[in-house]
Amino acid sequence: MSTFKSALDRVPSVFRYLLIIGVIAFISFLFPSNVRFKYEFDQGQAWRYESLDAPFDYAIKKPQSQIDAEIQTLEETFYPYYDLQRDVLPQKKAIYQTVFERQLEQVNRDGQFPHVVSNANRYRNFGLAYLDYVYQKGVLQLDSKHQDADGTFLINTVSGNIIKRRTVQSFIRYNSVMAAVGDTLRKSNLRESEFLYPILQESISPNLSYNDSLTQRFHDDLLGSITTTKGLVRKGERIINQGAPVSEEVYQKLISLKEQYEQQVMANRSRLSILIGYFLLTSLIIGVFILYLRNFTPDIFNRFPKLVFIFMWLVVYSYLVSAVETADTLSAYLIPFCIVPIVINTFYDERLALFTHIVVVLLASFLSSLGYEFTFLQILAGIVVILTDVNTRDWSKFFYSMIWIFVTYAIAYFGLSLIQEGTLSNIDWGIYSWIFLNVFLTLLAYPLVPLLERLFGFTSSISLVELSDMNRPLLSKLAIEAPGTLQHSIQVANLSESAARKIGADHLLVKVAAMYHDIGKTKHPSFFIENQKGQSPHDNLDELESAKRIIEHVTYGEEMAQKARLPKVIIDFIKTHHGTTRVEYFYRKYKEKQPGNPIDEARFRYPGPRPQSKEETILMLADSIEAACKSLKEPTAEAIDDLIDKIIAHKISQRQLDESTITFYELETCKQVFRSVMKSVHHVRIEYPEEKR
Repeated sequence: MSTFKSALDRVPSVFRYLLIIGVIAFISFLFPSNVRFKYEFDQGQAWRYESLDAPFDYAIKKPQSQIDAEIQTLEETFYPYYDLQRDVLPQKKAIYQTVFERQLEQVNRDGQFPHVVSNANRYRNFGLAYLDYVYQKGVLQLDSKHQDADGTFLINTVSGNIIKRRTVQSFIRYNSVMAAVGDTLRKSNLRESEFLYPILQESISPNLSYNDSLTQRFHDDLLGSITTTKGLVRKGERIINQGAPVSEEVYQKLISLKEQYEQQVMANRSRLSILIGYFLLTSLIIGVFILYLRNFTPDIFNRFPKLVFIFMWLVVYSYLVSAVETADTLSAYLIPFCIVPIVINTFYDERLALFTHIVVVLLASFLSSLGYEFTFLQILAGIVVILTDVNTRDWSKFFYSMIWIFVTYAIAYFGLSLIQEGTLSNIDWGIYSWIFLNVFLTLLAYPLVPLLERLFGFTSSISLVELSDMNRPLLSKLAIEAPGTLQHSIQVANLSESAARKIGADHLLVKVAAMYHDIGKTKHPSFFIENQKGQSPHDNLDELESAKRIIEHVTYGEEMAQKARLPKVIIDFIKTHHGTTRVEYFYRKYKEKQPGNPIDEARFRYPGPRPQSKEETILMLADSIEAACKSLKEPTAEAIDDLIDKIIAHKISQRQLDESTITFYELETCKQVFRSVMKSVHHVRIEYPEEKR
């Protein structure tokens, strides 16, 4: 048993109710703080409520597609704003003059560019004229968002209070201005035109740059001019008649009413009242669930670790739905709800698995905005999980179950979509990708089973199959040190499994438990008849010592199992497979030697406890029957039947079945199985009457 589960077992019972209140409070706070519109509808569906009249005046919202189209049209006709500085030319010319004189002085001193030196004014005037030309057109520095724009791209130029719309090609782009300078100089009649290139390069800079704040302001103003409504519904005006289809126009009226209703009601309602409403609904659902646990699974309700395990699913899935609802890019169809019935059915039964799944889905439906379709699909998928009997220890069956779950989701969603949309073209096929991810994530149930098993101390079919491996340390030890006991255990396992199958008990559990129930005999294997060869060691011991050696195989087996960390449920089989019965043979011998003297029966009784579950009861009976049938000298059908009847009657008379949950009908069924199997083991044939000649 895990340390975590051991700690939970010691929690006082009062914490059980604190847990329940905490779960209700946590889930209630996950619910949205706004009120819910009391009608559910969709375009194309029939209006299933009474005829609806407008409760107040309200504006009709435009469809989002129409608003988006208007925005797109405005975006296509909106152009950015650039500041144009016309007064920079004198400044640029002054810079040009300064650089020109400095370079002229330098080349004169170095004896370079003689033609420039002798014709300085001509070169100077050419550069000044070129600056006039450049800044007359304007030097444009495009923003990074517009770098890929072609020449026909329009921009708004702002110069003082004057705004003009011009194409990009009407300006000189700054990133290509020097290439234009080079071309101009090469085409000039100046012999040493390259002298001017670095001077012009240093003198020219953009005088037309992007104005982000102005662009954003005009952009926001333009978007603000878009109206989101079209028309008005007056108070008392009929919106839709009962049974009428929800047309596109009516749908927009209903959507607008829903939005206005939630806004107006929220203005007059406190968040506390809404929270109380959700708290009451959550309390009602969980309250019904608690009644179910108390009446039908008291072992879970009264054990804090098991209650934590069950309520964990309610909290986890409520939180997941709440988180997905706040994420615009995700859908609640992504959440693998089918993990809940798969895991719970692995550890418990189908009824608890389905009931828990329904409670989880009901709570999730309040948190989800997907409507009743979502609730319908999830409950239906949970039913399919139960019907397909998902088996986590059978990979092929497990995957086939996943296919059935996907098919169920797919068909159900397709049918609902046809009802709602009325045509294939309007179905949201993208939901199928979420459904596929849902089923894919359901595969996580497989690794979750061993994880939760370790955490909460459960025993799954996966672990039981692993424990049945004959190479496990305890079984290997039994095979080497007590081979006769191993054969006895195998026979008891087969006998127990057959009886458990017949009455619907956990046949895998009782089979594996039978393999381990006598591991304590490895301490003194020769003291047990199935392992003896020759003289019995009991011949050298008195009855009290012999009884002690026989009885201690139970306590020693329990110690070995705990040391090997076997599941608690297997250890319970070891402790109960003899109940509190006597070691009858040595008790009677001792009584014969002590006539008239008081005898302490406790020294001849197994420590117990007596079996409680059906599986523990089956193992006790199968163990005694298998051992006793070996002692029959002539194992006829009648002798086997009589022996089995006597053994079961003796267990009942000794009150060994008083605490067992097995019914008399199931006990009688097991008896018939024991008879059939033991006759088969001992090769008993039916005696046919001789034919008359």
